[in-house]
Amino acid sequence: MLAFTSVIDLFRAAGWLMWPISLCSVATLAIVLERFWALRSRAIMPGDLVESIWQLHRHGDLTDARIAELRSGSALGRMLAAGLVNRAHSRDIMKESIQDTGRQVVAEMERYLDMLGTIASVAPLLGLLGTVIGMIDVFSVIMQAGVGDPRVLAGGISKALLTTAAGLSVAIPALLFHRYFNSRVTHLAIGMEEQSLRLVEIIKGEREPNEEGTPA
Repeated sequence: MLAFTSVIDLFRAAGWLMWPISLCSVATLAIVLERFWALRSRAIMPGDLVESIWQLHRHGDLTDARIAELRSGSALGRMLAAGLVNRAHSRDIMKESIQDTGRQVVAEMERYLDMLGTIASVAPLLGLLGTVIGMIDVFSVIMQAGVGDPRVLAGGISKALLTTAAGLSVAIPALLFHRYFNSRVTHLAIGMEEQSLRLVEIIKGEREPNEEGTPA
């Protein structure tokens, strides 16, 4: 309770710029949790999806209902379904339909990452602005009352620096998670592209199954 009271006191002492910095911290937490959930492997690229499609195709069970189920199951399934709908056409048409859907899927995987990057850039600036405003107040007091009591001066500078510390505390994790999620999206996009090309080659008979009867 004492620690909570101290945090409230520091928040009040730092001034009104703590409010936008706090909003940035809440938004960062919400985006990070949402992206962790949205970019989990099972929702994006299930490991055995191409093998399952190959088995359905081999047994003649690749119906429209199966493709619709595939489309709603995962991001990779959505891409593969776009190609399977056009499997009666040429290889190029099948690839183009997958690439068109792939661009939409990647854009959805990158959702909110620009906002996370913006927070990483803006939060320290808000903190710096709070410090500058605090320092202006400190020097105004010095001009009026002089520097008779150094403790008052030190206390004013300490309060002015609170917003910088708060801004950096928000910006550093936001930057780290922004880079992590960008890297994860790139990794997933490359994996989905590989799986999609693999499916096209299998469906068009340009790739042989291995000895287990699954696509190599």
